[in-house]
Amino acid sequence: MYSNILVPVSFEADRDAHQALEIAQVLRGAGGKITVLHVLEHLPQYASDLLPEDHIAQARETVAEKLAPLVAGIGDIAVEVVEGHSARTIVDFAQAHAKDCIVITSHRPGMQDMFLGSTAARVVRHALCAVHVVR
Repeated sequence: MYSNILVPVSFEADRDAHQALEIAQVLRGAGGKITVLHVLEHLPQYASDLLPEDHIAQARETVAEKLAPLVAGIGDIAVEVVEGHSARTIVDFAQAHAKDCIVITSHRPGMQDMFLGSTAARVVRHALCAVHVVR
């Protein structure tokens, strides 16, 4: 069992965050902690310039509100919203916060993934801890 589990969450239609959280709860050992992480992707400067100055703060607040029902009723769980490139930020966050398992959702690989790779595939390749992929 794991004591410090990271569950990255995106809001894409084909991702089942509920299933990832259920699996994380099963994998969590007694006294273990789960962290739900959402990564806000960096926008190009030209796009950022067109948005209000507080757009990042607004986005963080909106994401936290959307995640609240997902984590309601689960003990020893934290929600983190950070900025960065999704795969790299997930791997870095896991390492910086001593996560011993990442439970991440993924879609069925398509042709585009053969050339670019999915976030889950990048996390699997670069994470220094166990990774459980949910499809």
